[in-house]
Amino acid sequence: MFVGKGKISIIVTIALFAAFLLSACFQKKDALDLPESERRQLERMEKTDEEEVAAEEPSKLPMARVKKFYVYADRGYFKNHFIPSGWMGDYGDIKFTDGWSENAYSRRTCIRIVYTAKKKQGAGWAGVYWQEPANNWGNIKGGYNLTGAKKVTFYARGEKGGELVTEFKMGGIGGEYSDSTAASIGPIALTKDWKKYTIDLERDDLSNVIGGFCFVLSAMENPEGATFYIDEIAYEK
Repeated sequence: MFVGKGKISIIVTIALFAAFLLSACFQKKDALDLPESERRQLERMEKTDEEEVAAEEPSKLPMARVKKFYVYADRGYFKNHFIPSGWMGDYGDIKFTDGWSENAYSRRTCIRIVYTAKKKQGAGWAGVYWQEPANNWGNIKGGYNLTGAKKVTFYARGEKGGELVTEFKMGGIGGEYSDSTAASIGPIALTKDWKKYTIDLERDDLSNVIGGFCFVLSAMENPEGATFYIDEIAYEK
């Protein structure tokens, strides 16, 4: 069949245009020869998408998704955060149980702390930090961005009543990757019945919290030692 020169020219033009389009589809976006204004618009759109994805990740801004961000709710509870790994002072004077099942405030278990005040390490005081990740003293990146939280709440009681806790605290760990804030209450004389306590965070920068919770006792204030219980530790809006 004879094909005229004009028709051949049209067919060749169409084929070349199709090949161009196909090759453009397989180019990387940063290799596309876009006008400056269109390239900037594309970059802004991609940046916005990345920020939205980051904000949706629970590890980035968990308070955007929940009303309560638990440090401890129950032994082995999947919503627990932070690890009670930061043992301080006379750590040998502390017996720590996170699955005590007698007279828990809620759910199945609570935390039981027995402090002997024997000064095994010679410090005269002892305490435990809940950290993220475990054993993080500000030397590694970690923690949570808890922006949006207004307070830390928890329940506590003493074995006999009158046990004196020097301090309940959040934050305050220094180092290269330090906590962004610190807040505390105390000293507190515990009662024999469960009582709710609150650490106010209204004006605090919670962008990086690695020390989620902490307690400290001293031998001077509890010369015979002390046994007390904690339950339902949570950051709240």
